[in-house]
Amino acid sequence: MKAIINNITSTNSGLDTLAPRIAAGAIFAAHGAQKLFGWFNGYGLEATAGWMASIGIEPGMLMAILAGSAEFFGGLLLIAGLLTRPAALALTFTMVVALVTVHLDNGFFMANNGYEFALALLAISVGLVFRGGGSLSVDRLINIQLTK
Repeated sequence: MKAIINNITSTNSGLDTLAPRIAAGAIFAAHGAQKLFGWFNGYGLEATAGWMASIGIEPGMLMAILAGSAEFFGGLLLIAGLLTRPAALALTFTMVVALVTVHLDNGFFMANNGYEFALALLAISVGLVFRGGGSLSVDRLINIQLTK
């Protein structure tokens, strides 16, 4: 069991992931809260589910729950640096789906609902999958405890 936990929480040393991890985590958590709870002027779960169904992402309610949960809970995990790699992997898939289904046809720029912002979040997520949470993360603390 120690080996499994160690693999899931493994991280590379360094502070290079701290700023992108916290910034992306806050952005993801806020966007997830909009989808799930209607916070921050969001539409909430039912309206998000209806919108997803209307653009062909079916079943709308399940997809809204999955996307909102990945963003909200994944974002919180990134902020803490807990289970960073699995959270970032879930967010990577979420951003690929968002980029392809919602933003790609609108061109690059965010002003036209394009994919530039989704691409930036995707790049951060992929980077965190490979690097982990870094030196200032709960993952690092767990790994230190496992090696004692």
